[in-house]
Amino acid sequence: MTMRATTEGFATRLVLITVAMLFLGFFLLLPLVAVFSEALKQGIGGFIEHVDTPDAWAAIRLTLLIAAISVPLNIVFGIAASWAITKFSFPGKSLLITLIDLPFSVSPVVSGLIFVLLFGANGLFGAWLAEHDLKIIFAVPGIVLATVFITFPFVARELIPLMMEQGKDDEEAALSLGASGWQTFWHVTLPNIRWGLLYGVLLCNARAMGEFGAVSVVSGHIRGETNTMPLHVEILYNEYDFVGAFAVASLLACLALVTLVAKSVLEWRFDLHGGAKH
Repeated sequence: MTMRATTEGFATRLVLITVAMLFLGFFLLLPLVAVFSEALKQGIGGFIEHVDTPDAWAAIRLTLLIAAISVPLNIVFGIAASWAITKFSFPGKSLLITLIDLPFSVSPVVSGLIFVLLFGANGLFGAWLAEHDLKIIFAVPGIVLATVFITFPFVARELIPLMMEQGKDDEEAALSLGASGWQTFWHVTLPNIRWGLLYGVLLCNARAMGEFGAVSVVSGHIRGETNTMPLHVEILYNEYDFVGAFAVASLLACLALVTLVAKSVLEWRFDLHGGAKH
């Protein structure tokens, strides 16, 4: 007799599926439709007019710049941390794992305030920075620091379970055949984790471009200089330029949709190739 994984009847499954679809439609699809409808309220010409402004382009460039800096830094940290945690035993390993999860448990606003207390004009290093004419808070370096802090768990948290599942057999075999540590990493470890790494990079990039709380605290909201796309949307909305706000927001929504499609493709490839060993 074939055992069924679930015992729920057709009516129960239909109700659960309907509730899930209604929930997704109300909380996900409906807001998304509202964003694009408001962005196109004045037609394509109005949309282009609101997006094609110096402040909007400055926000777009800054958003892409912050992502281009923070994501590679998180790739380096994520690979190094996951490699150390999964391949070696050392004092403080549990502490390192806990610290990696710290940004998930700390409010982004609190994270931004921490950097203000450290690098602000009246902060711990404020006097030294002013003496050497260095500016971190209310400038690009502060935004980078806040974004890196918020996003650094994503790559590591994707790689740690994957590398734990893989174990050390492949690396030990390569070392026993005379490969050096770097050769083992480049030709054995890195190919084995490539899909998980790409998935983590994708999530990290999405969060970096959409981060608001921590960036809002350290940016100073200087128009055309330190406003990322989310901050620019807030300013336009507060100025009652609703079409402009939703036009820029729709660009962020498009980036989110592209990220969602890429995420689905990576998940499919990851499952297709059996996850860890390919």
